Amino acid sequence: MSEDKRLGKASEIVKYKEFVLDQFQIDSIRAIDQNHSVVVSAATGTGKTLIADYIINKYIKEKKRIIYTAPIKALSNQKYKEFKEEYGEEAVGILTGDVSINHNAQILIMTTEIYRNMLVTNDESLSTLSYVVFDEIHFINDIERGTVWEESIIFSPEHVRFLCLSATIPNSRQFAKWIESIKNHEVDVVRFDKRAVPLKHFVYNYDKGLTTVDELKRTMEIEKANDYYKVTKRRRGKKERFQKKPVPNHLDVISLLIEKDQLPAFFFAFSRKRCEELADELSMKYDFTSQKEKKEIIEFFLSKVPEDLRSMESVQFLRHILVKGIAVHHAGILPKLKEVVEELFGKGLISVLYTTETFAVGINMPARTVCFNSLEKFDGMNFRYLNSKEYFQLAGRAGRRGIDTEGRAIALIDRNIANMQKIKEFTAKDVDPIISQFHLSYNTALNLINNHPPEEREIILKSNFDYFLRKQSNKQVRIMASYNHKYSTLEKMKYVYNDLLTQKGVFATHIYSNELLITEIFTTDIYKELTDTQLLILLASIAYEEKRMDKFKFGDKKNYYAIVDVIEQNKYVDKELNKMRVARMNKMVTQWAEGCEFSELLNYTNYDEGDIIRLFRQAIDVAKQIIRAAEEVRDLELQERLHNCISKIQRDVVKVEF
Repeated sequence: MSEDKRLGKASEIVKYKEFVLDQFQIDSIRAIDQNHSVVVSAATGTGKTLIADYIINKYIKEKKRIIYTAPIKALSNQKYKEFKEEYGEEAVGILTGDVSINHNAQILIMTTEIYRNMLVTNDESLSTLSYVVFDEIHFINDIERGTVWEESIIFSPEHVRFLCLSATIPNSRQFAKWIESIKNHEVDVVRFDKRAVPLKHFVYNYDKGLTTVDELKRTMEIEKANDYYKVTKRRRGKKERFQKKPVPNHLDVISLLIEKDQLPAFFFAFSRKRCEELADELSMKYDFTSQKEKKEIIEFFLSKVPEDLRSMESVQFLRHILVKGIAVHHAGILPKLKEVVEELFGKGLISVLYTTETFAVGINMPARTVCFNSLEKFDGMNFRYLNSKEYFQLAGRAGRRGIDTEGRAIALIDRNIANMQKIKEFTAKDVDPIISQFHLSYNTALNLINNHPPEEREIILKSNFDYFLRKQSNKQVRIMASYNHKYSTLEKMKYVYNDLLTQKGVFATHIYSNELLITEIFTTDIYKELTDTQLLILLASIAYEEKRMDKFKFGDKKNYYAIVDVIEQNKYVDKELNKMRVARMNKMVTQWAEGCEFSELLNYTNYDEGDIIRLFRQAIDVAKQIIRAAEEVRDLELQERLHNCISKIQRDVVKVEF
């Protein structure tokens, strides 16, 4: 078959807008024109989002809707601003847990969770939906959130098509076959492994300086074989103690990058505190900006950061290093400061940005060089090496299209503990496939009962990717056992009666986590016996995601005891609600609800500013879910109470601004 014939109509398309198309973009457009879904596996920086833009441009003219889903709110916000500039304010809307703007727009940007929730509750606005773009589709691998991506595909209407985007999907054809098997339409796979800017991988060691993984591995093996690495040794009985090798320093790497003109650079460190320590150290040694640039940075900073925040220690620290062309970016800093850093980097005024891995997700800001302070991270359980997908997600930010001839990824290596074989394996190629993390929630079970007859439920439950993979491998799957257990529990708790949802059951279809706990509180008299502030403490304790090092001041226990006394009326709530979390939320939530300054909250917790804001916004998100559930069961009193609660904490920096 000739190339022209294979490409069909799209063979005539060599340009789109002002861009000359690469072959993978042409192939993707051809599939879209044939009303197929498309899985695009293409390296970072090659222009995958142009395909999404083609879909939007095509279907907006046909008066159809397009949904663009993203794994994180920051990416949703970025896309909203981009599309608004391109297509006009009236054509674009955004829906996240934080904000709802123009929800009837033709182009809707939203978190994947919002799309999934619209699907399971049969939102009528989806009837004119044409395409869904799943940006960063590899998030389906996420242990906590992966189910959301699977259910978004499973529950999408038959007429909807998908554009799935990711840097690399080693098992992209298997993934496409799964979608074909459950959605009954063709899914084309388009792969493009060549980067727009070639990427070279290096390691940096104290002794060898800049070198390759293979070279350092070979050196270490030779030294070990010859006992050359035993610089000194002391005998203590039969034991020997060897002098440790010096650990490489980030300042040495930055010096090298300055010498070779390889800035700007991202410097990834998997600890917020470490990011700030490294940035502080660099600021004491280097200043990358001219007087003119310093003036521009200060003026921009003052125009973006409200005066009442400028006295905060974290704000002053960032201003101090920004003036020198150095920055930090992580989830703990104020959202407004993150925006400042991102915009200054985009303006070319930041030479070195120390950041955690969250910066690498979707944000279209490449640098000339990407450095790793370490290739190990703490994953909540223990320290481990990055996997290949994580490494390439970060390393892939190196190299600016149209500017750099190559991108460079440099990892600092501590030879005392490094496993060079392991490092060689995950830095050579992204080999981690998309896998299933599917698990059945009570919310999904309730919506299945509410919207599907019994004969359809098993078909839907067996549509998940895990079932598809296991069936291919002839492995046993027990999805129906999980469903039957949940169904039995829902019957016993009076959420289901004669295969119909009770009012409690209908309420719970709009609650997307802690479904039964929240429903038991807000469909009974429990909430009526609490003040608005006490309700907010309760909501925050439910939304709060506990971490081992968290510290909070407990404060006046009056609200705590009032809450505990009331919830004892319900055995399920008394058992499931974590009382220690209620105690932890007490002081901070009470003070904020009663009107304190944001900076005061830092006296009550070791949380970073960004964490506090995120916690309050999560509590607001839970409150909004309860309001929607209350609307469904026509509980006006509950709606009014929750609106009052939201108004007490949705203010100042907690309020989302665009």
